[in-house]
Amino acid sequence: MTAFPQRLVDGYRAFVGGRLHTEQDRYRELSEIGQSPETMVIGCCDSRVSPEVIFNARPGELFVARNIGNLVPAYTPDGAQRAMSAALEFAVQALKIKHLVVLGHAQCGGIRAYVEPGAPLSPGDFIGSWMQIIEPAAKALGPRRADETLDAYASRLEQAAMRTTLQNLMTFPCVRILVERGKLKLHAAYFGVADGRLLVLDPASDRFVPIAAEEHARVFAQPRF
Repeated sequence: MTAFPQRLVDGYRAFVGGRLHTEQDRYRELSEIGQSPETMVIGCCDSRVSPEVIFNARPGELFVARNIGNLVPAYTPDGAQRAMSAALEFAVQALKIKHLVVLGHAQCGGIRAYVEPGAPLSPGDFIGSWMQIIEPAAKALGPRRADETLDAYASRLEQAAMRTTLQNLMTFPCVRILVERGKLKLHAAYFGVADGRLLVLDPASDRFVPIAAEEHARVFAQPRF
């Protein structure tokens, strides 16, 4: 049997001596009564963008589903894309979450694969097929402007894709009904990998605006050694 990665062994040791030690009662309670998170986060598989870290969440506080590009396909009664649909159904109907957050981020590799199409990584081209979900967002955004860098265009597409995901979520009857009844709220947030800034979609203006901006500015104003 291949040796378990040493980095994970070391990380678990740190967990046992740190968080597990300080939150033992929390873990025991969760094992007995089960989970009841109020928030589901649909995030990207990108290793740099961990919802639990970004939102400083305790065990049991977030129900997280991650995929390439933090996407949700439109509802299909035939059950296509079952993994994402199943996670969504469980969160909404079994856990009865109150908030559903689509967490996108800068420098998304999935978006980059869409805007810079190259040779597929496999005969099935799983990434390319999956990223076709954002095609409506790309069409609505329009072609890249003549004076626009590829990075700038990709950033705009990252945020446009999140709007499309919100629209796709509303095609699920279990989501739409609860949203219309005021029992479920949909949100979108955009994380800057380089600077750690978090933007949240404002429904009134349809613009991404920063939150906790003062705290963020104070951190970046402090000297680093």
